[in-house]
This record gives sequence, structure tokens and C-alpha cells, in this order.
Amino acid sequence: MPATNTHGRLLTMGATDVHGTVADGFERVREVFAEVVAEQGGQVGAQLTAYAHGGLVVDLWAGDEVGGDTLTGLYSATKGAATLVAALLTQDGVLDLDEPVARHWPEFAAAGKEAITLRDVLTHRSGVIGVDGGLSAAELADDAVIARRLAVQRPYWRPGSAYGYGGFVTFAMVNEVIRRATGQSLQTIYEQRVRIPYELDLFLGLPESEEGRFLPIQWWTATPEQEAAFWSDLPGPHSILGVGYGLNSTPPLDQVAFANTRAVRANGQASAGGVGSGRGLAGLYAAAVWGVGGRPPLLKPDTVGEFAQLHSVGADLVRGDQGNYAVGFQAKGLRYPFLAANAFGHDGSAGAEAFADPLSGIAFGYARRRYGFGWSYPEHDRLAAAVHHAATS
Repeated sequence: MPATNTHGRLLTMGATDVHGTVADGFERVREVFAEVVAEQGGQVGAQLTAYAHGGLVVDLWAGDEVGGDTLTGLYSATKGAATLVAALLTQDGVLDLDEPVARHWPEFAAAGKEAITLRDVLTHRSGVIGVDGGLSAAELADDAVIARRLAVQRPYWRPGSAYGYGGFVTFAMVNEVIRRATGQSLQTIYEQRVRIPYELDLFLGLPESEEGRFLPIQWWTATPEQEAAFWSDLPGPHSILGVGYGLNSTPPLDQVAFANTRAVRANGQASAGGVGSGRGLAGLYAAAVWGVGGRPPLLKPDTVGEFAQLHSVGADLVRGDQGNYAVGFQAKGLRYPFLAANAFGHDGSAGAEAFADPLSGIAFGYARRRYGFGWSYPEHDRLAAAVHHAATS
């Protein structure tokens, strides 16, 4: 059992060093984090941050080259930041969730999409999860290019009849609606209203000046036999899953290379191009619900209630049982049964996880720089449970 030092900067467990601090009462979180890092051989590079009612209570990191302010690709955890912008504009009355997308963006009405609403898009019920023939990596780096391709695309199922996850394209649609409604991009509004005033290490568009803090994502470590079995079990590139995950392009998308491409993080593609840290992820959700650093919460309680309400549950046509969505956010109360029913957030395929639980007061952020084998991250459950137990004991 490792020795714990609540306010110390270093904890050693075997050959693994864990850096950072925890508040009184959160010592067990540090122990669990150290166990997770040690089990992974200290090679993953991970960060864990948590707030309780807007106050920082956990700030930990471990791994080669990783510091507390290291940035890495967050993939779909980006969607949490993008959803927050949509929530702010809805709160302002600029956007109406139940207004057809085509009222702002007339070209989108093509191919039977005239009745699709912003709520359909944000709850993954639009049927627009990609394009026939696929999108190249260069096209997927730019929301405006994605939007032009989606405008003429027929939905893959009748809108509203089912739901399925569009991993790379959903927030290009949201971004285009915002651009048409405000004259500004989602990324610009996020920078001005969220990232800068709340000093968040979570970027939708990483400046060149911050490149020195970026560490590339790496593939998982697996035996050749495991890797061959994994890829052989994947559905075809033109299946619903293949389209939803951008595998139907030629060549198929290399997801690690995509996240490590300068153009992707420079543009801050709103579905998967965000760059940040555990601190940035936790700070985003703390700022949204409770406020941080003496600044007020970004969202009013009614807005939190609207965007945290369950909308799409049951079998996701793309992700299967891994689905379940509120508005834009994932329904974290279904993912983690110890959280409240209205807990909300978003994970990322490279291993990031982040959420807010309005009832217990938790804002949680976790980032890692190495894909898990088979996109599986069992440490999420252990770390989230440890933070929740500490915050509610």
C-alpha cells in the first residue's frame, strides 16, 4: 500500500510516480489513481482532476513526459465543450432546439432533411452520421467542409425513428447552424465566452504558441494476435458503425494519426478535434454548473435541466449498448449508476472522460495519451467511483 500525503507533490508506488495534490478526504482517490497507473506499467500518461461544488479537490498526473499542464487530443470529449456553446446560445434565445436546421441553413433541407431539428441533431436522431463514399482525413479536419458534404446527404435512417452516433460529423452541423445564426463559428464563441474567461486548458483550436505542451496520442500495446483479432471483428467500412466512425473513406481513417495532425487541432473540429487536459475537462463542467475561480456558472439551472434530460436511450444503431444521450451530452447517470440520473458529460475514444453530477457537486476530468486496447477503459469506473465516494462521504 502506498504512503499518502494529502498536500504533497509526489507519491511513489513501485516504479510509478504520481504527482499532484488532493484535498483532505480525497486521499483514496490518489491511491486508486496510483493503482491504475501502476497496472498500466506507468506508460499510459494520465491526468485526473476533480472539483466539488466548484472547488478543486483532485489534481493528479503520471507518466513519461506528462505534467499537469500537458495537452493531448481529446477526441469526442470535445463534444462536451461544443454542447456547452449550444446550451449558452439556447439560454440566450439565439437558438431554438425545436426549430428545423434548414431555417438557418436552407441547403440542409435537401434529400429529405427539411424537418430535422437542432434537437434531433444533438440527440443523434437525425440519421445524418456521415456521407456515402466517406470523408477523407483532410475533409474531416474542417467543419465547414463537412457541412457542405452533409448538406446534400440523405439520412441513413428516417429522422426521429431511431438514434445513432455520428462520431466525426454531428457538431459540424451544429457549428453551421451557429455560424448562420450568429455570424461566428462555434470555436470563436467558445474561445470568447468559455475558454478565455474561465482560463480553461481545453482548446477548440490550439494556437501555435501552445504547441510545446502538446503530446501526441499513441496506439495501444497489444500482441499481434490481439490486434489481428480486433480488426477482423470490426464491421465493414460501409456498415452503420463504419459510416458513424469514418471508416468508409479511402483509405480508412487512421484515428491516431488524425488526432495528431496539426490541422485538426488548429481548426478545433467540433466533434473530435479538441485538445486539452484533465484540468481542462473538469474545469469545463465545473464552470458550466457551479462556476470556478470566483466566476459565476455559465448555465442557469433550467438550462442544465434541459440539456441533462434523457432523450435517446436503449440500443444505439452505431454504438449499441454504449449509447444513451441527453441533449448533446452523454447520459452519465446511466453509464455510472452511483451518479444521479441527470449527470451528464462526454468521453473520448482515446480514453478521455468528463462529466458533471449536479446532485453530488462533482466535476470530473480524466485524460490519457494512449488508446486502450479495443477502446476499453475500465479505469473510468474505478476513478469515477472513488471521486464520488470521497465527495459524498
